[in-house]
Amino acid sequence: MDGGNHSVVSEIVFLGLTRSWEIQLLLLVLTSVLYVASMTGNILIVFSVTTDPHLHSPMYFLLAGLSFIDLGACSVTSPKMICDLFRKRKAISFGGCITQIFFTHVIGGVEMVLLMAMAFDRYMAICRPLHYLTIMSPRMCVLFLAAAWGLGVIHSLFQLAFLIDLPFCGPNVLDSFYCDLPRLLTLACTDTSKLQFMVTANSGFICVGSFFTLLISYVFILFTVWKHSSGGSSKALCTMSAHITVVVLFFGPTLFVYTWPHPNSQIDKILALFDAILTPFLNPVIYTLRNKEMKAAIKRHFKLLLVFRKIS
Repeated sequence: MDGGNHSVVSEIVFLGLTRSWEIQLLLLVLTSVLYVASMTGNILIVFSVTTDPHLHSPMYFLLAGLSFIDLGACSVTSPKMICDLFRKRKAISFGGCITQIFFTHVIGGVEMVLLMAMAFDRYMAICRPLHYLTIMSPRMCVLFLAAAWGLGVIHSLFQLAFLIDLPFCGPNVLDSFYCDLPRLLTLACTDTSKLQFMVTANSGFICVGSFFTLLISYVFILFTVWKHSSGGSSKALCTMSAHITVVVLFFGPTLFVYTWPHPNSQIDKILALFDAILTPFLNPVIYTLRNKEMKAAIKRHFKLLLVFRKIS
């Protein structure tokens, strides 16, 4: 085919998660509850960190950034997936599909950088406590956040660059419940095997590299905590365990997808569902339950709310 975008596909049709009515009903209830809980939990963390002076520190600033991006992670694919569960025809416009891919990769890129920034924050707090407030200044925190968003957008645009000039001239059915770049490439009316490999290798290399960098960082921090064990070590270990749990939850499904030699559509759907619904729900739960300051701040807000309701 000659150059230029020959796309005549106006919409993408999803096959969805399952065709079983009973499973669809179960998924509708489960995903709806988790979606509402995820949005509520992450909004509560962002609100608490923003308004409570006790939480105005680098660690909570980055945590609020993570919760804010989790709000996006909840909202990119979940609302449409929930609405589509009982629709006979599940479809999205081609432009909507591209938008979904763009924001999925932006959110993934931002969250990855934020997790690395949070690891650096813990390293400075535990291994270089005397220099912590000097290095982790408000300016540095803002730079971390700006770098996360900048790199996330650049990564997403780089991924979408693979779609430029690809002809989409007929097939428009995806065995999925959301738009995924590797799957969308299979619908192009040309051989995209090399492009699919490049997309997978690019994302896979970034994920694996970031995961092992974080893993090595946390091992080093845990070794430092063990070597200088004191009264505050239990608090440090509690904070570290929360960070490590979130890292594993974020990278686990992604690493499985990019390192599994023979991907299965059903496994991909389960992992994508885990990423879209469960991880954003678990992040605030983990950070809230394992953090005394966060629990205290939330209790203070609830007490203020009760007082306000009594007055009104």
